Amino acid sequence: MSKLIKPKNYKPLLNIHQNELAIKLIKESFQQNLSTALKLHRATGPLFVLKGTGINDDLNGVERPVCFGIKDMGDKQAEVVHSLAKWKRLTLAAQHIKPGYGIYTDMNAIRADEELDNVHSLYVDQWDWEQVITEDQRNLTYLKTVVKAIYCSMLRTEFNVCEQYAQITPRLSPDVTFIHAEELRERYPDKSPKERENLITQEYGSVFIIGIGGSLGDGKPHDLRAPDYDDYSTIAPENGRPGLNGDLLVWNDVLGQSLEISSMGIRVDKTALLRQLKSSGKEERLQLYFHKKLINGELPLSIGGGIGQSRLCMFFLHKAHIGEVQASIWPDDMRMQCEQMGIALI
Repeated sequence: MSKLIKPKNYKPLLNIHQNELAIKLIKESFQQNLSTALKLHRATGPLFVLKGTGINDDLNGVERPVCFGIKDMGDKQAEVVHSLAKWKRLTLAAQHIKPGYGIYTDMNAIRADEELDNVHSLYVDQWDWEQVITEDQRNLTYLKTVVKAIYCSMLRTEFNVCEQYAQITPRLSPDVTFIHAEELRERYPDKSPKERENLITQEYGSVFIIGIGGSLGDGKPHDLRAPDYDDYSTIAPENGRPGLNGDLLVWNDVLGQSLEISSMGIRVDKTALLRQLKSSGKEERLQLYFHKKLINGELPLSIGGGIGQSRLCMFFLHKAHIGEVQASIWPDDMRMQCEQMGIALI
């Protein structure tokens, strides 16, 4: 039986035609707001990369990428991307982009090992973005500045949607609240990470949890991160706790739980990469193409992340299921239950 949250008395606020137009409005409006806020220009991103280069995102390290052989290259293997975290940094170097500027791209992925529910799909679509920074900007203060800029882009987009559709009301809180994952653990020591996220996000509405991937006071991370893109081990002098990355969450009152909109962070430099690969037992990655270029100083310092397109649409349009704003494959029992509840999956 598939996992499914069943909100009581759910009724879509838009008809099928309005729904498609609203999705278009959100995607066009938000990417314009984002590119202006962070000085990003659009880049064309790949759907797949060569296996064995270290360019693909390893996520939590257990998800299997979709692979296929390339006939015209001697059946050399390609992988459908999980995200473009490393590819973007290579692109910043190739385009000689200066500090303060960057790129964004439409990232489309297939995550075959995803556990399907109201907010998780086999198909992932997000805006992947990356900005070149200076050594002086590798700190928590700059991370928060960028998070606030992204959040302002969300607020402007929500305003546009509510202006266009009277039946849609704003739900974003006026500001985003910052909290470190260790502080969150200390506040709710008997709760799981997901339970902590729900409690803090329900209280404040919109929350950025700092320090995802590094070990907390109990020896466990709040959540897993690949060791070779976000810097989760550097001690931030502003609060004396590790982590220059985090997750942006909003409270989804339709489902009664937090919804992760974005994962982002200041990227590893040479020192952080060596430290995190060693602590995670992944030092063999130093022989890969991406990692060699980073160690050799051929890649710029950067900050970047991904912002879920379908999740943003789902939140702004008050949807109960991500399948209402994207086309994917769902288990038969989930489709049947959704139909019974008036949830129209595309």
